Amino acid sequence: MTASPPSPEASAAPAVRTLGETTTADVADWWATGVSRMAPGELELRGRPVQELIGTTGFAATIWLMLRGELPSPQQAQLLEAALVASVDHGPQAPSIAVARMAITCGVGLNNAMATGVNLLGDVHGGAGQQCVELLTEIRDRGAENGDIDVAATEVVARWRAQSRYLPGFGHRFHPVDPRRQPLLSLVETAVAAGTVPGEHLRAAYAIENLLAGRSRPVPMNIDGATAVIYAELGFPAPLARGLFVLSRSVGILAHAWEESQQGRRNKGPMPPAILPSYVPPAAAG
Repeated sequence: MTASPPSPEASAAPAVRTLGETTTADVADWWATGVSRMAPGELELRGRPVQELIGTTGFAATIWLMLRGELPSPQQAQLLEAALVASVDHGPQAPSIAVARMAITCGVGLNNAMATGVNLLGDVHGGAGQQCVELLTEIRDRGAENGDIDVAATEVVARWRAQSRYLPGFGHRFHPVDPRRQPLLSLVETAVAAGTVPGEHLRAAYAIENLLAGRSRPVPMNIDGATAVIYAELGFPAPLARGLFVLSRSVGILAHAWEESQQGRRNKGPMPPAILPSYVPPAAAG
């Protein structure tokens, strides 16, 4: 009996390789990376031997190198470091800090407590920097189109506020004026004057502040807005603004978790044991 010829679909299908045909090169390519290279006795970060970086390159500059593939200028590194320093902590009022302190009293390690805190850094707590970079970039681009940054700010802010009453990077539930805003923006202004950064996102941020200043209750720029200006001016994509904030806040999370671990508490809850939550009785049957 003569076998039927294969169908055109079967003929066009690629051959399936078996596990036995997988080569060492296949596996190596599966994890191909330009971030680092490791071989016996060798370690390079973005093509630079690590021994050349140790003792000569600061941590902020190393972060830049790892993310961007090149070292920053001293002025760029100074701006990045300022943003990272400004965001390290905001006390146990911040949920990420509070939950890390609670976690460490439950018998987990510092790494677990840090991960618990970091995992709370989402869109509402921790993501405003990324959102603000997106906001500032939209205003910058609209201003480049119509030639008026103030008109652009009015239009873009109106669209954003139609979606949410919260404007990322502006206003603070504790600080009438965020003490971190002015020193950060002063550094950006100096960098603009020196030609280190273009200043376009800074102008967009000031346009928003001017727009909001006319309200009955002014809404000044907060830490997320000020650091968003820096990250955007330095050319970091918006998602990295969130990643850099997480990296910075991890320092505060570690410090609080370590301090709490030295105080001897066990199973620390969100309120002292003497205070009980209010009871809400079930609604009466209709």
